[in-house]
Formats: sequence, structure tokens, C-alpha cells
Amino acid sequence: MTWSSKFMAAAAALTLTLGTAGFGAAADVVKIGNIEPLSGPSAAVGIQGQKAREMAVEEINAAGGIKSLGGAKLELLYADSKGDPTTGVTEAERMINSEKVHLLTGCWNSAVTYPTTQVAERYGVPFIVPVSVRDTITERGFKNVFRIAAKDSWWTRDQFQFLKDMQQEFGAEVKKVAFVYENGDWGTGFAEGWRKLAKAAGYEVVLDEPYPSTASDLTPVVIKLKRAKPDVVFMTSNAADAILLTNTMAEMKVNVKAIITSGGGHADPSFIAAAGKNAEYLFDIVEWETDLNRPGLKEVNAKFNAKNGQNLNGESVDAYAAMYLIKDVLERAGSLEPGKIREALASTKLCGGDVGLLAYDCIEFDESGQNQNASLVVVQLRQNGETMDRITVWPKNVRRDGYTPVFPQPAK
Repeated sequence: MTWSSKFMAAAAALTLTLGTAGFGAAADVVKIGNIEPLSGPSAAVGIQGQKAREMAVEEINAAGGIKSLGGAKLELLYADSKGDPTTGVTEAERMINSEKVHLLTGCWNSAVTYPTTQVAERYGVPFIVPVSVRDTITERGFKNVFRIAAKDSWWTRDQFQFLKDMQQEFGAEVKKVAFVYENGDWGTGFAEGWRKLAKAAGYEVVLDEPYPSTASDLTPVVIKLKRAKPDVVFMTSNAADAILLTNTMAEMKVNVKAIITSGGGHADPSFIAAAGKNAEYLFDIVEWETDLNRPGLKEVNAKFNAKNGQNLNGESVDAYAAMYLIKDVLERAGSLEPGKIREALASTKLCGGDVGLLAYDCIEFDESGQNQNASLVVVQLRQNGETMDRITVWPKNVRRDGYTPVFPQPAK
């Protein structure tokens, strides 16, 4: 028997085992496996996603659990990917084979999500991706992978549209751009999109610089950036490297008209805490922000802040919404059979309610498993006394009332 045949036989045996373990209309618990970076360079985002999941599940269970499954409670099981693809794959195998999870979620890092979702697909276990942006995660013809967040080609598209709109609004000229990005799947995926869009828009690319997000000194990158003299720099970073780059750029007085970042580490609360005023005027593209005029947003964010001492961000809001998506799917499936869960996911059209705090109205998946309604916003960081505010500025129709973006940013 070939390795492939053995693998498929094992997967079939697993399905049969699960089939005798309670696919019926009543169950005590629904096991949700969560593979997240709980240590390593992306730990801050992973931990915040964990806290958001836990708050949502507490609410769901307190409200009676999954009624179509006899009041079954959601149980969260966690695995630390450490941001490492091999670890993520190993943990997915363990979650499926040893923990017997009914669904998987994760993994934030696209480099981990890509191979981990492949494991889930082989076993036929539904996998909900709250946020990982690599396009190809949902472009492999998989039937069990569903992503809530926008994919990276939508992020880069909107970053360049935002820059075009800023130039038109403020009459500022931009000719030269630079790309600085972590060298994993996430960063290189963004860079690929930036190159195509810069060429189409007629910008000169004066620096295209990947770097390892585990680096303890990024001074050489910043030296290259200063020498290149771009008008605008696009960046994709995890929290630790976002802090390091921002503080080093301020120290070396790197002057540009705008810095446009890509969520991730720049949206992490630890970034503002460590970068402080050095981060002022930066533009960050995200799926969500606390000042959006969305029903229930203020109340949910206030509850999260009271429990955890920090606001929600785009990634944690997606994680929170993912738990309510799971609730909705299980109620409609009325079963823990993977095929039934998969069918309910594919037919999802979940609008308002507990997912209404997202930046868009509905979660609805296309044939690839991509949420076709996912949309993005751009915020600008501004000093407000002792705090740094994240102010929504784009699209213009959702700009915070009374605020005028600063573009170009003042010289250091």
C-alpha cells in the first residue's frame, strides 16, 4: 500500500471513529481546536485572539449553548504554533487524531495556516480561518476551508487605492515607493501584490527589502531605506519587528510622505505601547477599528477592555465573530457530522447580530470558501495627550467625523 493510500485509509478510519462518537442531534460538548501563535514573534496577536474567542464562547455557553444539539457547550482547545509551519501541522494532526476536535480554527500566520488547512482538508475536518491573508489559502479547490477575513490581494489593492485617493484629496505627488516586509508567506504575498500595483500605477520602486521577523537588529534595513529616499514606504511586519523598525526609523530620521502598513504587528496594542510618538501619522490598513459606527461595537469592545485591559483589534474581532459563526453553523447543521457542518458553512449568510460589529454587513462564502463581503478600512495614528488614537480615515464615507488626515506627514 502506498503512503497516500495508507493516509487516506487512516483518514477514512478516523471518519468512521468520529461517526460512532456522537454525530447525532444531541451532544455534551463541541470541541473546537484553535491553533494560534501563543509564543514567538506573533504571540501578542495570538493571545488577544485567544481572549476574544473565550469571551464569545462564554457568552454562547451562558445563553444555552447549541440548542439544536441539545444545549451542547462549546469547548476551546488550544495549540501553540509558535508561528512555525511544522509545529502547526503537527498540532493539527494531534488535534484531529488525539483530541477528536469537530472543527479547527487558526492560525493567524499565513505560513502556518496554508499547510495546516491542507491537513484539515485531507481529514475532511471543517477549518474556519478568522484571519490569514495569503490568497492561495482559499484557491486550492478545498471544500472544508472557509475564511472570514479579506485576502491579501484585496489589502494591497486597497492600500494603493487609498494612496491614490490621498494624492487626489491633498494634491501631493508620489513618484517613488519602497517595500519593507517580513520574509514569511504573509509579507512576501503582500510584496508580490505591491510590485504589480506599483508597476500599473507608474511608481518607481526604489527598495524591495524582505527581512527575518526574528531579527534583533534591523538597522541595516533602515539604512537602506533612508538611502533609497522613497516618497512612501509600504510595510508588513509582526509586532516585535514593527516596533524595532519604527523606533529605528525615528532615531535615524527617515523622512517620507507616508508610511502605509498592513495590520498585523502595527495593529497590535504592544506596538503603540512600545513605539509611542514614533508611530504618529502612520497609516494602517485593517479590517476593523474601534471608532467604526457599527451596532453593538462600543458595548462589545467595552466588555473586552474591562476583562483584558485593551481594546479589540481587527484580528481579535474576526476571532470573536468566528465563534458566533460556528454557533450559527452548528444550529443549522443540527449535527456534528463533518459533512453536515461543511454544508452549513457553505450555505452561510450571517448578517448583523453578534457579527454586526465587523466593518461589513454579512459573512457569506463564495465557492472557494472566501467571505465575499470582507472589506477594509485605513486608520491614521495620532497623539492625543498621553495616548495614541487610531482614527478611521478611509474610505471617506466612514472617516471619523471632523477629522482631516495628515498627508504628507511632517518631517522629523
